[in-house]
Amino acid sequence: MRPFKPLFNNPHVLTILGNFWPRKYDFSRFPMESRLIRTDDDTQILVQTQRPEGTPRGEVILLHGLEGGGDSGYIVSMAWDLLNAGYTAHRFHMRTCGNTEHLCKTLYHAGLTSDLYSFLQQIKAENTGTPVLLCGFSLGGNVSLKMAGELGRTDLIAGVCVVSTPIDLAMGVVRMGQRDNRLYEERFMKRMRQRLLATGRFPKDVLEAARTIYEIDDKVTAPSFGFDGADHYYATQSSKDFLHGIRVPTLMIQAKDDTFIPFAMYSNPAIAANPNIRLLVTEHGGHLGYLSRTKPRFWIDDVVVEFFGDVLTAAKEFATPRTADSY
Repeated sequence: MRPFKPLFNNPHVLTILGNFWPRKYDFSRFPMESRLIRTDDDTQILVQTQRPEGTPRGEVILLHGLEGGGDSGYIVSMAWDLLNAGYTAHRFHMRTCGNTEHLCKTLYHAGLTSDLYSFLQQIKAENTGTPVLLCGFSLGGNVSLKMAGELGRTDLIAGVCVVSTPIDLAMGVVRMGQRDNRLYEERFMKRMRQRLLATGRFPKDVLEAARTIYEIDDKVTAPSFGFDGADHYYATQSSKDFLHGIRVPTLMIQAKDDTFIPFAMYSNPAIAANPNIRLLVTEHGGHLGYLSRTKPRFWIDDVVVEFFGDVLTAAKEFATPRTADSY
């Protein structure tokens, strides 16, 4: 694994450039298959699937962050590198994302794992026998870790990698509300209001009155899912409380200077106590801003591909019957 040498050291510059850096790829070798997956009576989600040339070595479900989607830059570049490494890439959209507002009763939330679980069950029913891995970014990372913790020992997933993940949602929301993040929060708020309005299920005046993500969560997200306000939602849906249950190889990648996520949340003792979890820390990187000083620019993609390769190699070696001479 090559060390991360950032293109810039300023976390805001990395965060912004990481989002807008051009991703110009020719995906013609990997046709896109778009499917609507019904996860309950009131919900259909979008999954966009691309397959590599030849037999895939694994299937990776890519989970985007807050107000992201299959066309988010970090999803696009990761899909490209995974496909070229021989993996099937599933761009998994949270509820109402990918123009599915009219197909969902509620917005997604940071701990909602039921839709992902439904998709995992569908993959299992297809019975390809190909290992399935989760790759989550930011909010999608929280969903991925929580899912892995809920599953425990499982044949549904073989490994997990998460990047820039708010494992403590309450701490993350407080940090997001600070002055240096105000422009980011306003951008997220604008998209959240538009998405909620598009469902036709939430009053415009209530959405416009909410000025912060906390207020949206308190007035809309939490009651929509039966939580007793935002604090209850954060306390029950943060992945930090599910880390102890993870039983598959898991890599958590986090920058100390992430402008959205206080690094203090990564002092959680469950990380060090669980031998299935590895924490990879960088001094710089901002939030999903891992642009390398040298090419290839998207350092995080190389790390994830290498980690998943190691996971599958180890699993294959473990599953291979040994002869007496092997011991």
